[in-house]
Amino acid sequence: MLFLLILCAGSAFLATAYLVRYARDHAQSYSAEVPQRFHVGHVPRLGGAAMLLGCTVGWLWMVASDWLNVPNQIRMDEWVGLSLWVVTLLPVAGGVFEDLTQRLPARWRLLLTVASAAMAVYALQLTVPRLGLPWIDGFWREYAWLGLGLAVLGITGLPHAFNLIDGYNGLAGIVAIICCFALAYVALQVGDRQLAAIVLTLAGATAGFLVWNYPRGLIFAGDGGAYLWGTVISIASVLLVLRHPLVSPWFPMLLLIYPVQETIFSIYRKAARGQSPGVADALHFHQLVFRRIVRGVFHDDEARRMLMRNNRTSPYLWSFSVLTVTPAVLFWSNTPMLIAFIVIFIVTYLWAYFSIVRFKLQRWFRR
Repeated sequence: MLFLLILCAGSAFLATAYLVRYARDHAQSYSAEVPQRFHVGHVPRLGGAAMLLGCTVGWLWMVASDWLNVPNQIRMDEWVGLSLWVVTLLPVAGGVFEDLTQRLPARWRLLLTVASAAMAVYALQLTVPRLGLPWIDGFWREYAWLGLGLAVLGITGLPHAFNLIDGYNGLAGIVAIICCFALAYVALQVGDRQLAAIVLTLAGATAGFLVWNYPRGLIFAGDGGAYLWGTVISIASVLLVLRHPLVSPWFPMLLLIYPVQETIFSIYRKAARGQSPGVADALHFHQLVFRRIVRGVFHDDEARRMLMRNNRTSPYLWSFSVLTVTPAVLFWSNTPMLIAFIVIFIVTYLWAYFSIVRFKLQRWFRR
């Protein structure tokens, strides 16, 4: 699998380098007035296209290994490979179009992810077969549409959740890599090398992109990159629970609770103010950390000062994510423990968010 990681990372690295060199002109159309912009200058937002190329190379290698009977254990059936590529291409293409033009409304991007989720559920026979709760699982199995609906909801929502947390250099990319390695670890624990290879392909492609994204911010993932992370990770999560009854369905929920909680709270926050959930604002958790916690950058050059504050924001959120990934990996088959940690995270998130808003954070957190 090390070869697969290197192959995907190298492919994405070279593709990203090309875009950094030749794709700067399109960035001039990105408005400087949007509330989620926290950088100075024109930066390409096409990292998603480069990462998709890296993933494509990896998945093709897995399919070719099956065709050519290469002596390794990371093969993938051509139907699975084709289906995975097509259902990933649909939202990523929509995201890249938005990155290039800023003219694809949020509702159309949502429809693309819904269509992708429906196609994935049909082509890969995806469903969430149980909730890991004995008192409800019997009822759950009687109504198959519940599992299908939850699978569609998860695959539809996670791309947008990653898009919400993709605000600073390296933030969403590192979260995606951490989640990929956690999924790969559990997949290997239950003997599913193919599924581990699928997410490691994404991890490798993301690593190749991050060389150019963090810390200097020479290119951004854009909507296309966020949709790639969310689509592949959500499909892998559903496949893991579907294939292996030992894996609790609450494992991927705890693993991904940070972007999920950010999305749910963002919808609630905007609804409480009478705004549409599709309207961008600058009140996400990572944006508050940027404005109210990251300090100590003193430099006369505005671009350099903003870049340094941008880079210092991401580690706060990486640590926040690791606090959920660690118990998820430790207790991946223990439903009660996973649910308990989900509750703890939600309470901690709300406490931290409102503490930042009210300027009441503890001194140790500011440091």
